[in-house]
Amino acid sequence: MRILTCLGDATSIDTWSNTPFFLLEAGKSARFLDDGWRLDTKVLRYHRLAWNAARTMKRLERGGFQYSPSFLRRLIEQVQPIDVEAEVLSHFPLFPPLESGVRRTSFYIDATLTQNFNDYGLVGRGGVGKEMAYDAVARERDQYEAADRIVCMSRWAARSVVEHYGISKSKVHVVPPGANLPANESTSFVAKSGGPVSPLRLGFIGKDWRRKNLQFLLQIADVLHARRVPVEIAAAGFEPDTGPRHHLLKVVGFIDKRHELSTFVRFIQSCHFTCLFSNAEAFGLSNRESLRLGIPVLARDIGGISDTMPNGCGHLFDASAQPEDVAVTIESYARNLDRYWALHSAVAARSEEFTWATAVGKLQAIWSGSDEYVYERINSYA
Repeated sequence: MRILTCLGDATSIDTWSNTPFFLLEAGKSARFLDDGWRLDTKVLRYHRLAWNAARTMKRLERGGFQYSPSFLRRLIEQVQPIDVEAEVLSHFPLFPPLESGVRRTSFYIDATLTQNFNDYGLVGRGGVGKEMAYDAVARERDQYEAADRIVCMSRWAARSVVEHYGISKSKVHVVPPGANLPANESTSFVAKSGGPVSPLRLGFIGKDWRRKNLQFLLQIADVLHARRVPVEIAAAGFEPDTGPRHHLLKVVGFIDKRHELSTFVRFIQSCHFTCLFSNAEAFGLSNRESLRLGIPVLARDIGGISDTMPNGCGHLFDASAQPEDVAVTIESYARNLDRYWALHSAVAARSEEFTWATAVGKLQAIWSGSDEYVYERINSYA
């Protein structure tokens, strides 16, 4: 028996950008996963208020309830006892807590808490208290030590597990996740072939458009426009009145994949490139979705993004790259359409690499004893 868990309902498509849901579906189909825990964090909101109030009275730092032993203890109380031989695969490195009685635990994470606290600026300023963050990281280290294995979605995350937490490289593996799209007709597509590219359509996906650096993409568009390259930025994930205004920007709003999956697929496939130039990014699943649908990616080498896009699937730019640098690359495709369509066809031919079925196959290999995806080996190829 192998159970998937996260901070929330692992069986719901609404949880954590759909990742547990699609992993669980693929895992069940491959007989790798049996079930997912249905946890309700919302019922603990009053406990959160009481916890923060108590800390205020004691003149302790507020913030970080979800990392506290109190929160984790109350969350595990929602779970029915499991067989001693059952294994839990968790997306959250503090859950299930060591004192829960769960004997076999492995982790599949996009980032360590150290990375989340540092890269996303979660500590202080009304976020997670410094003392809570320090205590959470200490407990996280204990969780990793006790775990059977730690699978990371990127080498960036794996490096943190090894270097920040002192975990043996032989215990840490790297498996990039699949695209959060169902493996049915909604992800089948007819690859485009030839034809004009005017205007050149650059896609952007993300609710947090500031962190994902939409402004940088707009600066790229300005450079292209000045060079007389017809260009348009198509953005999804946020409502028009909550984002920036720009004469080259077309905002389509939030697309709910639960009810508008075909709309989401059409949006991606209407783009010539999708772009992710984030200031901080643990992984970047939108890149995997684009590649699954045959669309090349342009991205910045930040966090775990490099492992979202293998060589030959687009262009990965150094974190110091300027809008002009990216614009030169894009212009080279706009001026040589045969080169663009060759790239497009190459990406489309690799679509199956970016499915959850492929990712689960790698997880199964790890659980069967393979060292093919162990961090030490993968990192030596980087």
